[in-house]
Amino acid sequence: MTRSATILLTALAPVSWGTTYAVTTEFLPADRPLFTGLVRALPAGLTLLAVARVLPKGAWWWKATVLGALNIGAFFPLLFLSAYRLPGGMAAVVGSVGPLLVVGLSALLLGERPTARSVVTGVVAALGVSLVVLRAAGALDLVGVLAAFASAASMSAGTVLTKRWGRPGGVGPLALTGWQLTAGGLLIAPLALLVEGAPPALDGRAVGGYLYLALANTAVSYWLWFRGIGRLSATQVTLLGPLSPLTAAIVGWAALGQALTPVQLAGMAVAFGATVAGQLGQREARTAGRSFRRGAAGGHARSVTGGRPTSCTGPC
Repeated sequence: MTRSATILLTALAPVSWGTTYAVTTEFLPADRPLFTGLVRALPAGLTLLAVARVLPKGAWWWKATVLGALNIGAFFPLLFLSAYRLPGGMAAVVGSVGPLLVVGLSALLLGERPTARSVVTGVVAALGVSLVVLRAAGALDLVGVLAAFASAASMSAGTVLTKRWGRPGGVGPLALTGWQLTAGGLLIAPLALLVEGAPPALDGRAVGGYLYLALANTAVSYWLWFRGIGRLSATQVTLLGPLSPLTAAIVGWAALGQALTPVQLAGMAVAFGATVAGQLGQREARTAGRSFRRGAAGGHARSVTGGRPTSCTGPC
């Protein structure tokens, strides 16, 4: 498969995540973000495990748990918390620093030297996202800001570690995705029970919404995301994240009747331009490639739902 095709398939993941807000507000029970995160992650993970029929072995039990915690188990609750405590769109703005965090972590853990292109496109993308989603409302909540930053840091670390550790020999991205979703879902389960209590009663619309989120929005999308991490640089993948809030804005306009102002349209153009620029000329760093091949020689082959968040960057 060509590099362009890989980028386009990976981009489908944040595009899918951009529909989460509309599905949540129109189909799901209100104020059950943790239950929604649990239903997204655990059934999707178990389904992928049943399809892949591969369980972790040896060190991959703890590695899968760490990745599941960073990419799912910690990311979802932190993102929900920030969405509830911050004024409209601010959680997405704080979360849009994710590409810059990945640039720094890739330098430390993967040996990928930061480039002017990756830094500039990350900053410009964050600026574009802020123009699209930011609303003037109320004072900032420190806990909300810290939660938004922690959610971005959690997913960024998970993305870079997914790239660094690769996959065990003979294990495909489907199984790796299933491990992470299952681990993350199991971590969310007790938190959802303690905070939100028993599951709510579900009607047909809610069941349909949850099926969409669990299958297309989570199982397929996270598989495409982790597959992309295995074939592209970590920075290149995370710079596709702004497609999520852009999709949310478009869906809100097309399906929910939300107006788009000239400033938002300008922000969409800026963020999309930065996303495209982040893919042009990107190549795997030689050092990271050597490290990856060494891992293969040693046995390693190469998600916001719930509440009323406006949008998010990266997986949500």
